[in-house]
Amino acid sequence: MEVSRRTFVKCTLAGGAGLSAFGFDLKPVYAQTQALKIDRTSETRSTCPYCSVSCGVIIHTLSDKGKNSTPQVVHVEGDPDHPINRGTLCPKGASLEQDIVNERRLLKPQVRRPGSDHWEDISWDQATSEIARLIKRTRDETFIEKDANGRTVNRCEGIAWAGGCTDTNELNYLAVKAMRSMGVVYFETQARV
Repeated sequence: MEVSRRTFVKCTLAGGAGLSAFGFDLKPVYAQTQALKIDRTSETRSTCPYCSVSCGVIIHTLSDKGKNSTPQVVHVEGDPDHPINRGTLCPKGASLEQDIVNERRLLKPQVRRPGSDHWEDISWDQATSEIARLIKRTRDETFIEKDANGRTVNRCEGIAWAGGCTDTNELNYLAVKAMRSMGVVYFETQARV
């Protein structure tokens, strides 16, 4: 049997009338369908992490605000009050919710050792220690105290830093201080790339 649009509408109306005839009150159901899914959510303003445009987003989370409850992200939209994007988002920014609630999202550091064919989970303390050790080794191996003319330059050309568009002024201040104190000369931010 082929169902046309007209037949579908007739059946839907007849079904609704049939439910009403049997004493079902459809007003609460209709009222529930009119409410937005973000009515009972908390709004958090943030910045899209994908590119250097730094579009503003509003993240809607649903929670009963209990002590042991975890808020659940139910919607992400562009921030209409943000001066950069005025509520619009590119396809990557519009799909931000799928990255937040994705069950495949990494929540702890992983490392792939040389010669290995898989990633292994490590603790945050272990990741921090390994990163510090590798930075120290790279700086020691690539530090240049004097240039070819004998002038003191004290620079490290084996390490580079690229900041992100969502970095705060405070983080950027600390990053500049840390990188310059190690002699890093290749220092850039995503906002200028």
